[in-house]
Amino acid sequence: MANLLYQQIEMLSREKHIEPEVVVSAIEDAMVVAARKYYKTEEDLRGKFNQETGQVDVFSVVTVVEEVADPTREISLSEARRKDPSVEVGAEIRTPKPTEVLGRIAAQTAKQVILQKVREAERDTIFNEYHNRVGELVTVIIKRAEGPDLIVDMGRTEARLPKREQSKLETYNIGERIRVVIRMVDRAAKGPQVVVSRADAALVQRLFEMEVPEIYDGTVQIRAAAREAGERTKVAVFSRDKDVDPVGACVGMKGMRVQSIIRELRGEKIDIIPYNEETVAFAQKALSPAKVSRVQITDPENHKLEVIVEDSQLSLAIGKKGQNVRLASKLIGWDIDIKSEEEKRREIEAEMTALTAPATPLTALAGVGPKTIEKIEAAGITSLEQLAGMTPEQLMEIPGIGEKMVDKIYQAVNQFYESGAGAAPAEGAAAEGLVEGTGDEAVVEAGETTGASPDSEATDASSEARASEAASPEAAPESETTAESPVAPAQPEKPEETNS
Repeated sequence: MANLLYQQIEMLSREKHIEPEVVVSAIEDAMVVAARKYYKTEEDLRGKFNQETGQVDVFSVVTVVEEVADPTREISLSEARRKDPSVEVGAEIRTPKPTEVLGRIAAQTAKQVILQKVREAERDTIFNEYHNRVGELVTVIIKRAEGPDLIVDMGRTEARLPKREQSKLETYNIGERIRVVIRMVDRAAKGPQVVVSRADAALVQRLFEMEVPEIYDGTVQIRAAAREAGERTKVAVFSRDKDVDPVGACVGMKGMRVQSIIRELRGEKIDIIPYNEETVAFAQKALSPAKVSRVQITDPENHKLEVIVEDSQLSLAIGKKGQNVRLASKLIGWDIDIKSEEEKRREIEAEMTALTAPATPLTALAGVGPKTIEKIEAAGITSLEQLAGMTPEQLMEIPGIGEKMVDKIYQAVNQFYESGAGAAPAEGAAAEGLVEGTGDEAVVEAGETTGASPDSEATDASSEARASEAASPEAAPESETTAESPVAPAQPEKPEETNS
């Protein structure tokens, strides 16, 4: 009987890939729990499995002390020496507890404890084996489906293939053999602890290592990879040997190497890009197949780039639903802002216009008092254009500006722009340019404009008459009136009247 029980323990250990001592310890703990439940005691109980007899004995253990503080776990030295004269302080005295009296309920409790202990030991074994194998390529068999997730058989244990880790192009059948990469090992998971993936970029890297000998032996290295499973993958490769072309090694003769990987991924597109330590050059290659005009680093601290492409290359650089630029951004680890040449030109023109445009003083606002304007100017806002570009929250940060005053300021700004006052200074400047100078100059301009008529004699006579009138002081107001009207010098009726 004893041999049979220990044989069962060894068989269970081999099946669960755990040590026999773990199962023996689980049996001992189960008997202690059952005995404690039966005797309803708080004593320190311990179990001991006897391999020869197959019996699990339960003992009550007390510690010998000078003064007893806990009678259930301690015993005085004088009382202990009645049982064993050679006992000393600190020794333990074991008293056997009968286990024959344990009934069916205690046996059921022991069974649950054994199963729980064995299950915990098995989970610890799986975690210790697989947590160092994250990123490794393995072949699994699809066992069953649990909702959108798939349960696969790894041989020693089961693994989970979640919906988010499945490729969009693939459909899976029960019993099918597939290659996956170990994504993570979750010790706290209720079901299978190992999570595998068909959508991770590491899968493409492992496949390249299998197909390309130069990658396997370290001559060519995969420095970065970005993937959107089922659609496109970008891989950056680097050669440690200047005589070995990294892109050519990955593609293979007539594309045989990369084509086998594409077949494994069910037709997913793969871009192989040469890696470059320089960010600007790397970004240009990462956006292939689009041709990049220039790349500029706009924010080195936050890793932001600005990429300029030809107008015809803009849609190709962005890709379908932004896929190309999104993958390139993941590959180089920088945020990419793509603009066309025309868009960049308009942006520069707008900036130049904003720099050269005259600033409108704050005093032009109607309904805003001088004290409020002083508070705004004290905050560094000196023009109406700056004020119009501020948010209400920014205005309320100015000392002395409240919510009601913010509403009043916005009403005044809106009224200013709706009334067209913003265009008035430019028109006034144009009018002043026409009026500037003496009356003689104004008349000469009119004469030159009228001189385009073929009848030169009549035109000269008219010009002389006007010049003589402009020379007299009485005629000055009339010449100014003529100059203020931009249409008067170019009237076509005057030459016709002269001709007639």
